Amino acid sequence: MQTPTRRQFIRTAALTGAATSVATTSVFPAILTGAKPADSKVRLAFIGVGSRGRSHVEQAIYRDDVDIVAICDPAPEAISRTTTMIEKAGRKAPVAYSKGDEAFKDMLKRDDIDGVVIATPWEWHVPMAVATMNAGKYAAVEVSATVTLKESWDLVNASEKSGSPCMILENVCYRRDVLAVLNMIRKGMFGEMTYAHCGYQHDLRNIKFNDGKSISGIGAEFGEKGYSEAHWRTQHSVNRNGDLYPTHGLGPVAHWLDINRGNRFMHLTSTATKSRGLHKYVVDKGGPNHPNAKVNFKLGDVVTTVIQCANGENIVIIHDTNSPRPYSLGFRAQGTNGIWMDDNDMIYLEGVSPKPHNWEPFAAYQEKYDHPLWKRHAQTAESAGHGGIDFFVLRAFIESIKAKGPVPIDVYDAAVWSAISPLSEQSIAGGSKPIEIPDFTRGKWKTNKPIFGLNDNY
Repeated sequence: MQTPTRRQFIRTAALTGAATSVATTSVFPAILTGAKPADSKVRLAFIGVGSRGRSHVEQAIYRDDVDIVAICDPAPEAISRTTTMIEKAGRKAPVAYSKGDEAFKDMLKRDDIDGVVIATPWEWHVPMAVATMNAGKYAAVEVSATVTLKESWDLVNASEKSGSPCMILENVCYRRDVLAVLNMIRKGMFGEMTYAHCGYQHDLRNIKFNDGKSISGIGAEFGEKGYSEAHWRTQHSVNRNGDLYPTHGLGPVAHWLDINRGNRFMHLTSTATKSRGLHKYVVDKGGPNHPNAKVNFKLGDVVTTVIQCANGENIVIIHDTNSPRPYSLGFRAQGTNGIWMDDNDMIYLEGVSPKPHNWEPFAAYQEKYDHPLWKRHAQTAESAGHGGIDFFVLRAFIESIKAKGPVPIDVYDAAVWSAISPLSEQSIAGGSKPIEIPDFTRGKWKTNKPIFGLNDNY
């Protein structure tokens, strides 16, 4: 998706099912009365068909229960590459909408679209998702779903008012190991859950500074001279100091702890280290006299956030994208009976593990407690992006539309997971003061029942 100018950016930035407490007929009336029969093809449209959007299109191409009706992106190259990809797969070319940043509004006037997948820069997510829901269509939005606290409320209010579901496309929720851990937690293997650790620890320096002239992204450019995500994403590191990308880690943990379904986030505190990594990278790649060497990057190199939950659990989230390091989401699940850690993929269960106080490999547990979704669809998913998880997240959205029902990772999840970013900014700006986390469910978390991972479809 072509991104806004720097001025535009600055201006813009200023699963419940039938078993839940809220009946689906009252929450989603527009969808339930207007959806097509379950055996019909799902008609999808895509807003934003850059690299991430095309990965979703690719998943949809190979489903015989999906028609790709329309695509939207103001970048001609993105439209051309996506159309070619669809036609090479033997599919009919979709109608393309590309006249300006708001061409999606014309696309949403169509009455032959059931669901819309949104994969654009963050500041466009809420306006596009709200417009999609107001048009009576299912919305699927990439992560993070919102940038500001107001946007989280806007997303919830639009879904409730329109009756249209909104799903956050958090693919890590479907990672094979975290789903196995979820399965084990639900079987009581960890006892009562007390603590979880997660994060987004990913060296993004060559993403934040990339002029498109090198596959490796060597360079010091961003903004107007930047390529792909460097065109828009780096500006967040200039303007903001907080956990800017919490959902990859927090999504799976939220399911482990039944957040919004019997539990909720109560308050958080955040701290940030000094900011050094991005400036050093610019100097190393562009020299001390490069214009971007004068930029003051607000984002601390490592941001640590601690969340207190209503049921007494604590969650620690780490955001670490400015330093040289291997990739890790840093998962840790801990309860009264044991602990699993993502790094080194080790587990210890008291009374089960062979040696007291000694780790053992998780592999045998992974095989024994592999989630039914992976057992059923592993062969199909293995060719999908990000180790197969892209297959599952888009599949869940499509199956929800076919069932004319709710989505497994819903608007309340999208709102509260994404809200951690602006709330962490508030905490850091206030000297790491505690910040209350809003209840976007308006009390429904007390009676809502878990749905994610308990249905054959999602």
